[in-house]
Amino acid sequence: MTKNVLYIDCCIRGEESRTRQLGEAFLFGLAIRETFTVERLTLMEEPLIPLAGDFFLQRERLLENGELSHPRFRYAHQFASADRIVIAAPFWDLSVPALLKIYIENISVQGITFDVDEDMGLFGICRAEKMFFLTTRGGDYRQSPLETGIPMMRNLATFFGIKEFDYVAADGLDLLIEPPEVILGRAIREAQDRAVVW
Repeated sequence: MTKNVLYIDCCIRGEESRTRQLGEAFLFGLAIRETFTVERLTLMEEPLIPLAGDFFLQRERLLENGELSHPRFRYAHQFASADRIVIAAPFWDLSVPALLKIYIENISVQGITFDVDEDMGLFGICRAEKMFFLTTRGGDYRQSPLETGIPMMRNLATFFGIKEFDYVAADGLDLLIEPPEVILGRAIREAQDRAVVW
């Protein structure tokens, strides 16, 4: 049975993005299996709005009235209905780009991606069984507590009820300790290999 993969592209630099190269490598690995259909969502092309002011108040009114089919919740429905999630985003300011955080705000909707009750508290209700995160970093943050992007993505998966989380990161691309093309090439091969068995 074919599974629907939602590929969320937050590679701000577009075609010049090293993270996008990782993401495309992962998708190439998925294509080898021929068991996935990929739906691409390029965040830089979407009219994403932060939750503030009138936009926030509109959201609260819609939720109070149970109007979950409103078009502004389309991102949440798309995310919640995917069989698997792939996110590609660079390491920015110790985490991920603000655009991805705005997207997360927009998909965090009670009754669509998560719910709450007296016994369980908050719990995820997304369909996806797996999430994969791809990122690149100029420095080497593999052992650093300052790296908060991967923990954030892992916690996000847990919050939305996605049981499996994994990632590939290319570190040290700007340190010149090793040629960046060597580091990136190694990460690209890893991304392809991981996708084939994902």
